[in-house]
Amino acid sequence: MTNDDIIESLVNRFKKKDKIALARLITIVENEPEKASKVFKHFENIKHDSYIIGLTGSPGVGKSTLTGAIAQKMLDEGKTVGIISVDPTSPFSGGAFLGDRVRMTNICLHPNVFMRSLASRGYKGGISRAVFDISMLYEAFGMDIIIIETVGVGQAEFDVYNLVYTVVVILVPGYGDVIQM
Repeated sequence: MTNDDIIESLVNRFKKKDKIALARLITIVENEPEKASKVFKHFENIKHDSYIIGLTGSPGVGKSTLTGAIAQKMLDEGKTVGIISVDPTSPFSGGAFLGDRVRMTNICLHPNVFMRSLASRGYKGGISRAVFDISMLYEAFGMDIIIIETVGVGQAEFDVYNLVYTVVVILVPGYGDVIQM
């Protein structure tokens, strides 16, 4: 099979709501960005019905905890939820640390949730280069809610603002002064 045949086969399975095909297409657009256009040519008429939320803040402020709580609330309302969790890049594997999955074990295996952890891979701005493409795949898959959780960020890394409808900046008490707030 050629690469085009593999992509076409995955897209056909994806359109039947096959989460394994979704995962494989995410891997392609994340690891082989030059093939993203071959994937997205099959989705020219994506309905942009998903509501996209971005959660950002310093490391350790509770982004994963809040992501899990929001996802659970949406699940309780019968919604489907796609989570994109950006983690720091592991110096050992080059991949994501995957710490967020540990904090969200109560929802990760729910049939109406799809969660993907990504390594930032040196991309500045608190997200990964592939986040936009992955959110587009989630929309094409029909996810009602998409939550993008950034890697822990400082004052300048807020690229998530460009990708979402609502941004939640999570702070700890006493973080900054009145002007910074």
